[in-house]
Amino acid sequence: MSIAVRYYSRGGNTKKLAKAVEEAIEIPALSIDEALAEKVDTLLLGCSYYAFDMDQKVKEFITENKDKIGKIVLFGTSAMMKSMKKPLKKQLQNMKVDIEIAEEEFHCAGSFKFMHKGRPNDEDIEAVKAFAKKIAEK
Repeated sequence: MSIAVRYYSRGGNTKKLAKAVEEAIEIPALSIDEALAEKVDTLLLGCSYYAFDMDQKVKEFITENKDKIGKIVLFGTSAMMKSMKKPLKKQLQNMKVDIEIAEEEFHCAGSFKFMHKGRPNDEDIEAVKAFAKKIAEK
């Protein structure tokens, strides 16, 4: 199974998770500024909610790479929301693209202003590493 790791992070929280994923499965975690070089079976995509939606840059990355993605496995942080599946599903429907969204998803609190200070913490980092290893073993 071929795997790629890409992420988008404004404040650095999701980047911390992405670097932990990279360490766990020994696959480079690159910014979404790096297009996929070839088709992958699984894209581990790190992103978060911004104003109750996916950032436009993430939408553009998916649009530009849609023919190279077999399945998307999400991971990320947020101050309030628990899952990125709903905005991702909406984006794929708007694009009329049939990319599988994995049931598995890793999400933890992320530090934002006065909320969730210190998150993601060491426990979150270890949890995302275990999550990534589980995905890579499939």
